Amino acid sequence: MIELRNICKTYKNKKGEFTALRDVSLTVSDGEIFGIIGLSGAGKSTLVRCINYLEKPTSGQVIIDGSEVRKLGKKELLKLRQNIGMIFQGFNLLEQRTVLKNICFPLEIAGVPKPEAKQKARELLELVGLTDKETSYPSQLSGGQKQRVAIARALASDPKYLLCDEATSALDPDTTRSILELIREINRRLGVTVVVITHDMKVIDKICDRVAVMDNSVVTEIGAVTEVFSRPQSETAKKLILPELKISESITGSERIRIVYNGESSFTPVVANTILSSGVPLNILYAKTKDIDGKAYGELVLQLPDDSRAGEKVKSYLDTNGVNYSVLEGGADDVGDTAEAVG
Repeated sequence: MIELRNICKTYKNKKGEFTALRDVSLTVSDGEIFGIIGLSGAGKSTLVRCINYLEKPTSGQVIIDGSEVRKLGKKELLKLRQNIGMIFQGFNLLEQRTVLKNICFPLEIAGVPKPEAKQKARELLELVGLTDKETSYPSQLSGGQKQRVAIARALASDPKYLLCDEATSALDPDTTRSILELIREINRRLGVTVVVITHDMKVIDKICDRVAVMDNSVVTEIGAVTEVFSRPQSETAKKLILPELKISESITGSERIRIVYNGESSFTPVVANTILSSGVPLNILYAKTKDIDGKAYGELVLQLPDDSRAGEKVKSYLDTNGVNYSVLEGGADDVGDTAEAVG
């Protein structure tokens, strides 16, 4: 288990001091995939580097498996770092080495005999799906293949923890999806605890169990991905999850409602059922929903008819059937800004 207690990190420069982390506390349980999300400059990359002491916190405690990292000697810290793999956005492969030798590199540093290191590297190449690339060089690989090599290298020392710092930011959507599936498979098959740093909520809801939201050097929210996605509490989470929706100002004179999907079955036709049961036509202004394990999360903005009685029929149906919704008031630009749901 990883425990961060009241972590602060301050840098000094010519202009004074810059605080990258301010009183950050969180716990990552064994075997989970934990996400840390935030906009650029939020402090998330600094935080993940504090875990293995690549960055030494100015104050606070980093406790891994019951041991406080600050109190470890050099040899103990080196041993700890061997138990924590790390992959980066830029891959960080050695261009003059083949794929096989890149994976063998940390094993060579650890003094593992060459035959044993090669055998281990080949097993990892099979795990990441690159058995035919062991004699290739990084320059001959695609971005996705490079990241798979980097993942294999990070796993060479059989780490208990894997830190992923924006590991998919440089990849296209299809490759990102395949890399995330690989990380999830590694978590399930090997039991490796994974910490994912990203600015993309799509990465979080694809593979993570829990997420911490960071903004301006502090953690503003921590919770299960499904809960944070469906009911974001902090302004940062709302910006990341619920985009600001601009609706044409030509749409006037009708009430608008926002339906919040909070884990309902993805197969329940909420809008169709509402129209059929109430007999009221509805105009869909905006929809953003996602399927997570067969359940729907997200939001839907509907425009009601000008007839107030028709609008009441719709609300009555939603209330009776326990559908989360809120009435949006104000101008057109207010749509999407409402984050709370009632019903």
